[in-house]
Amino acid sequence: MVKVMDIPEEEFIYPGTRACAGCSMALIYRIALKALGPNTIITVPASCLTVLHGMQGFCTTKVSVYHTPFATTGAAASGIVASLDDKGLSEDINVVAFAGDGGTVDIGIQSLSGAVERGTNFIFACYDNEAYMNTGVQRSGSTPPGAFSTTTPEGKTGYKKNMAKIMEAHGIPYVATAISSYPLDLYEKFQRAKGITGPKYLHILAPCPPGWGYEPKDSIEIGRLAVQTGFWPLYEVIEGKFILSKDSRRFLDASKRKPIEEYFNSQKRFRKISKEEIENHKRYINDSWNDIEKRLEEI
Repeated sequence: MVKVMDIPEEEFIYPGTRACAGCSMALIYRIALKALGPNTIITVPASCLTVLHGMQGFCTTKVSVYHTPFATTGAAASGIVASLDDKGLSEDINVVAFAGDGGTVDIGIQSLSGAVERGTNFIFACYDNEAYMNTGVQRSGSTPPGAFSTTTPEGKTGYKKNMAKIMEAHGIPYVATAISSYPLDLYEKFQRAKGITGPKYLHILAPCPPGWGYEPKDSIEIGRLAVQTGFWPLYEVIEGKFILSKDSRRFLDASKRKPIEEYFNSQKRFRKISKEEIENHKRYINDSWNDIEKRLEEI
């Protein structure tokens, strides 16, 4: 089990980035790079992370970064891995694709699926802020039902894609969910992923102050609410074996979960959510946890 003192002091992101105040994506990236270490190459599509990296001519990280078109992150990672293989360096360098939900569940899903089908030895990490935040808060395939976006002003209809399950269906050796509010769990999962050969996928919920409508100081608390209400279960699937993460285990007992209304009321994007949509969320959460319980019983 990882402890605070196990996390390296060295920082791989220079101060003074252009990330928003309270940006949980920046925290996710900071923790991930500490787990991955200096021998890492990152590839990133158009996203909030390209804003953090900065304008052309300089970069805010100590590791090498390659910016790629929106739809091509998985293909770019495959190319980097192939080049490293050719040079005999693939065992010494981590190749990591870091994309938002737009560049993962929507525009980038085809190149991600292709890279995984080819067996590319890389990590794909999706930081999921549940909309196209960098271009004006448009809905994505990962936006939850009832949430406001500029293209769904009355609230989105339909569930968000369960990308972790989609990637698990590809038969890859490692899939995990995480969130910025539990950094030790996040760090441990990146460390585990980098030690596994083959495609690895992490789906990380990333609360967003301007897009979700809350004060920047509340990012950690809102992320915790996502877990404590059962909205965002933390787990791993290692070689097909389902493992519920420590920070989510007590929520197998539904009585230990906080009301989902606490999570919705903390964000302005849910200000128009209907009672019917809230009840649908409750059913969806209960069904998800029933499925988790069944999977644990099968082990």
